[in-house]
Amino acid sequence: MTVLHSAPRWSSNEGVKDALAASLGAMLVKADEEHGEILLTVARDSVADALRLLRDEHEYQQLMDIAGVDYPSRAERFDVCYCLLSVTRNHRVIVKVSTDEATPVPTVTTLWPNAGWYEREVYDMFGVLFAGNSDLRRILTDYGFQGHPFRKDFPLTGYVELRYSEEDKRVVYEPVQLAQDLRQFDFMSPWEGADYVLPGDEKAATPPPAPAPVATKPDTKGDAKADVPKTTDSKADTGAGEKANAEAAKPVSDSTATGGTVAGQGQGEPVPVKTDADAPDAPEPTEARPAKKPRAKKTADTDGATEPADKPKRTRAKKTDGEGA
Repeated sequence: MTVLHSAPRWSSNEGVKDALAASLGAMLVKADEEHGEILLTVARDSVADALRLLRDEHEYQQLMDIAGVDYPSRAERFDVCYCLLSVTRNHRVIVKVSTDEATPVPTVTTLWPNAGWYEREVYDMFGVLFAGNSDLRRILTDYGFQGHPFRKDFPLTGYVELRYSEEDKRVVYEPVQLAQDLRQFDFMSPWEGADYVLPGDEKAATPPPAPAPVATKPDTKGDAKADVPKTTDSKADTGAGEKANAEAAKPVSDSTATGGTVAGQGQGEPVPVKTDADAPDAPEPTEARPAKKPRAKKTADTDGATEPADKPKRTRAKKTDGEGA
């Protein structure tokens, strides 16, 4: 189904700024075209008349939004921006007025009822006052909130915090208690030549520079000695104790353990050790087992297997007709 609409799919800004500027006349302060949009700055006291003219004579029927902008360095630090839409022309325009913290801006709730919500939001976030708004209350922050968030003129951590108390069965306010002060970081790497002291480093004392190393004569603890094998000339040199020394002092038998050599034997041949105790008798030799008798061969239970190979085979005589009748 094709839906036809009188508004164009795309509308140009060509000639729009000049036409609107000529229509507003003395109410207009400045007209600009930036980022593809028409911006009209009008006098603060004439904002309601200027918006009525744009709505009735130039077909900007809808108020889409009211936004606030803060320029703290200016005398009139706030801008109030009205975003208008023409449904029939498919075109948008922005109207701006400037003000400060104490000077109110005329309300436009008489032109668009939805402006009441937008003006309450700008008042809540920036503190801009609107003269003629009968319900100028906070809309986003709490009822007892002090200050205006978008002004950035209060500590970022706040003054008080609220929580629900189980004892009082209501929401209570308490002073904010932080374990550490708010720290600002600019995300600049100190290894890339930062010319400032990192947060927290100002508390640390700069350590003195380390002294330069000085060459000293090595401590040799006396003259160097040649490598001499260590011997145990006395009992104290062994370090084994009196019991081990007593065992080592016992006389050794004439022959030592295997591996020694005596006259008449070759190098590395075992030498019998002589002891007073009798050696145990050698075990008796194991008797030889008698040879087993050969097992008898088994024969097959068939006639062919028991008959010799050269025996002729028997043939059966064929029966003739009439035999055995």
